[in-house]
Amino acid sequence: MRIVEVLVNLIANSINYMGEQAQPKVEIGYRIEDAVFFVKDNGIGIDPGQHEKVFELFYQIVENEEGTGVGLAIVKRIIGVHGGHIWIESEKSKGCTVCFTLPLKK
Repeated sequence: MRIVEVLVNLIANSINYMGEQAQPKVEIGYRIEDAVFFVKDNGIGIDPGQHEKVFELFYQIVENEEGTGVGLAIVKRIIGVHGGHIWIESEKSKGCTVCFTLPLKK
C-alpha cells in the first residue's frame, strides 16, 4: 500500500510541475538493465543543484506553489524503509525522471 502512495505522489508531482506543455507526458516504467523503477515527465525539470534538496521536509522548488513540501520527503522515507534508494535525473526545463530501487526477490 505504501508503494502505491509513492507512485501517486510522484505522478501528482509530474502533473503539478508540467508547466505549459502542448503535449504533456508522464511515463511510469521499469528499466530491466539496472532494476530501476521510474516516473518520467516532460515538465519544467529540476536544476541538478536541487536534486537532493527536494527530498527535504517542507522544501518546495517553486515558492507559493500549492502543496506542503512534504510529499517527496515521505516518498524517500517509504523507499528507505523498504530497503530501496531514490534519486532524480533531471535538468531545468528538460523534464524530470524520479528513479527508485526496491529489493527484488529471486
